[in-house]
Amino acid sequence: MLVHLSIRDIVLIERLDLALGEGLSVLTGETGAGKSILLDALSLALGGRGDGGLVRHGARQGEISAVFDLASDHKVRRILSENGFDDDGDVVLRRIQSADGRTRVFINDRPSSVALMRQVGLELVEIHGQHDDRALVDPAAHRELLDQYGALQPETAAVAAAFAAWRGARDALAKHRAKVEAAAREADFLRSAVEELSDLAPVAGEEEELAERRQVMMRSEKIATDVNDAHEELSGTASPIPPLAGLLKRLDRKRDELPGLLDEAIERLDTALDALSDAQMSLSNALRSLEFDPRALEETEERLFALRAAGRKFNVAVDDLPELAAKMIGDLAELDAGEERLGQLEREVAEKRGQFDRLAADLSQKRQTTARLLEAAVMAELPDLKLERAAFIVEMASDPAAASAAGIDEVEFHVRTNPGTRAGPMMKVASGGELSRFLLALKVALADRGSAPTLVFDEIDTGVGGAVADAIGRRLARLAGTVQVLAVTHAPQVAARAASHLLISKASTGGAEEERVATRVALIGDDGRREEIARMLAGESVTDEARAAAARLIGADGR
Repeated sequence: MLVHLSIRDIVLIERLDLALGEGLSVLTGETGAGKSILLDALSLALGGRGDGGLVRHGARQGEISAVFDLASDHKVRRILSENGFDDDGDVVLRRIQSADGRTRVFINDRPSSVALMRQVGLELVEIHGQHDDRALVDPAAHRELLDQYGALQPETAAVAAAFAAWRGARDALAKHRAKVEAAAREADFLRSAVEELSDLAPVAGEEEELAERRQVMMRSEKIATDVNDAHEELSGTASPIPPLAGLLKRLDRKRDELPGLLDEAIERLDTALDALSDAQMSLSNALRSLEFDPRALEETEERLFALRAAGRKFNVAVDDLPELAAKMIGDLAELDAGEERLGQLEREVAEKRGQFDRLAADLSQKRQTTARLLEAAVMAELPDLKLERAAFIVEMASDPAAASAAGIDEVEFHVRTNPGTRAGPMMKVASGGELSRFLLALKVALADRGSAPTLVFDEIDTGVGGAVADAIGRRLARLAGTVQVLAVTHAPQVAARAASHLLISKASTGGAEEERVATRVALIGDDGRREEIARMLAGESVTDEARAAAARLIGADGR
């Protein structure tokens, strides 16, 4: 609940620190005292639209802080935690509004966005009045309110899960169907490409190997010519080996005739012949190694060029051809198996749609039952609120073709103010005073079903008096048994039922040269409360009879 409200320099409020407690708190005061200013300031702290015109004249900025004491499992703590804010202890919303229109937002003393403040504020405080623009008159929220009243959260969660499963299966079917259709359009190309690549049988790394082999073979062709020429010089008809061998034999025969004279020459010639023979053998071996096969070169080039042509044709690197071939084979296999997979997915979609339809129909039936119960609960409140001839109707339309995560139902709260007239949306059919009472009756019915911890009612008793005002007071007091209720009221019957009474007034501040007006809010005790209720009864001149009537009103409520 809201435990403290601090306001600085907002319109007529110069400085205000307000402590609030449980139960029903009423705010009263003469017209123009500043009751609406207080609610405008609170709305600003809840993420309402900022406006530099709200800043008190002469001040550079205004500031509002609202402190909330919440249960450890309250939804707001989860929201704050998900957004990286400390969620321990009190929740403090602070808004600084500059006169130039700029605004700064803080949650638990950390900078925040207005959007997050508004999200948190909606979970903390509901403000209801003749111009209410929140959940009770917002058709988009009526289905959720109906589900809260019927405690249908398990059913709505099951429907949401079934819808997500159905949508997931439907998306998978659409994706697979698109893939199969695309593959079917390319089937002829795929089969031709797979046949071509299968015949080619590319291997990763083959291009580099073939290119190297081709280079070696081309170089070998040039080198072999020179080696062959050298071999011819040593082995052909012009070879120096036979003449040298003959010369060596002749000298060897003459060695004995010239002892010691030819030994060195014979030895060197013998060494030279051995070297020439070795060179001849080496050249022969080199020629055998460099044997050039033009057919092998042609085959290598044909293979290399075929691979490169395929790479260009399919717009991939040659080394990626094996992977492409495997993918195309897989695409063909998927195409061949596509119809069977499509059938399986279609059966899954039908099964999940059937499950959703069953759960949604069951939820719809429970909503119909809950709608009648909610109608009865609200209708039971209307006679005391002088709406005995009116009707509250939960208008519900079910359309399986408009299925969503929330089911198949659209819900909107309608009213009929008089017999014989056409029912319609509350905001269009009910007058301001009637709308306030319809909202109060609805809020009483929904009091313990997902309400915010603090409810604010802004002059919902306008235009009523006597028994109707008393009925409103009793219902506000009943609401205050489960949530904190703040009520701005002009009805003494409502004020008499409050657990705490806050008096709003205007007072002059400053000196004679610069007299200014400021709004004051004070918690009044029993005597002050009796005097204020007497003023509300009597008007400007408070009489003893009015004071006695005020005492009777307070006493009738046991206060």
